[in-house]
Amino acid sequence: MRDELWERSLKATKGKGTVFQVWSDKNPQGFSYRQFGVSDRQFMDIEGLALIRVSRRGRESAESADTKGE
Repeated sequence: MRDELWERSLKATKGKGTVFQVWSDKNPQGFSYRQFGVSDRQFMDIEGLALIRVSRRGRESAESADTKGE
């Protein structure tokens, strides 16, 4: 089922966009993941620990969106 959902998601993006898939798993962190496409958020494996890095560009965009509402 997971692979089928992944394939459908990739087809829906038509090669453009971003897809993240996270599921519970029997590993020390308790989940596994995969991603496709370019995003301001990237999974990184640091010594076996999965972390999400948010690029500066993504943070700056979010901050400017927050200040526009003021």
